[in-house]
Amino acid sequence: MSEQAPPPLAPVDEDWQTALAVVAHPDDMEYGAAAAVARWTRRGKRVVYAMVTSGEAGIDGLDPEQCGPLREAEQIASAAVVGVDTVEFLHHPDGVLEYGLPLRRDIARLVRRHRPDVVITTNYRDTYGGVFPNQADHIAAGRAALDAARDAGNRWVFRELLGEGLEPWNGVRMLLAAGSPESGHGVDVTETFALGVASLAEHKAYLAGLGDGAMADPEEFLEGFGRMTGSRLGVRYGSAFEVVYLRPPE
Repeated sequence: MSEQAPPPLAPVDEDWQTALAVVAHPDDMEYGAAAAVARWTRRGKRVVYAMVTSGEAGIDGLDPEQCGPLREAEQIASAAVVGVDTVEFLHHPDGVLEYGLPLRRDIARLVRRHRPDVVITTNYRDTYGGVFPNQADHIAAGRAALDAARDAGNRWVFRELLGEGLEPWNGVRMLLAAGSPESGHGVDVTETFALGVASLAEHKAYLAGLGDGAMADPEEFLEGFGRMTGSRLGVRYGSAFEVVYLRPPE
């Protein structure tokens, strides 16, 4: 019995102007979503990056005190490749990130400050669509981003933010979770695929730390997933997203 082909993807709604991307680590955006960001910034949209950790536990042979600043610098350079000029770091501890009120509050603060139409994160599901488990920090950051996008609109949640001069922001229309096994939407990144590859390649120290694994070759790794997603969109390369609507789609 032949395996059934995955269903087609619907195009992501791109009728928005500002997005805030909140992910656990430097490099998380680059494994699939950065090419979409390049498409959006080329079209005049503003995208801000926020890294919940500095990825300081990500390179086995490098002490976290040295690794964190190095990975922050690589992320800033990586973001610039795809047209992102603002990268913030929340400095939560890498590898032991906890979902909870402090994390939700810190992300809600960002949402109120940047006032995005869209929040972007990565897969927050327990797995990648099979038996391969998701990483704990990804789950915590993604779920907190979803909840904080709603928290930001309620003035009576995290009331201390009012004291910081941050008024509620209830303008987030949807959350886009890149690489989710529940992805039903996609973005045509054929024209910006090379920028996505170049963006990942800026994480030189991290990629070197991976050794010769499958993820260590930016172009080869991204091409496989990009073509797979593109086939579901009817284009050469695509980026897949799970869309969670926080307001009814128009």
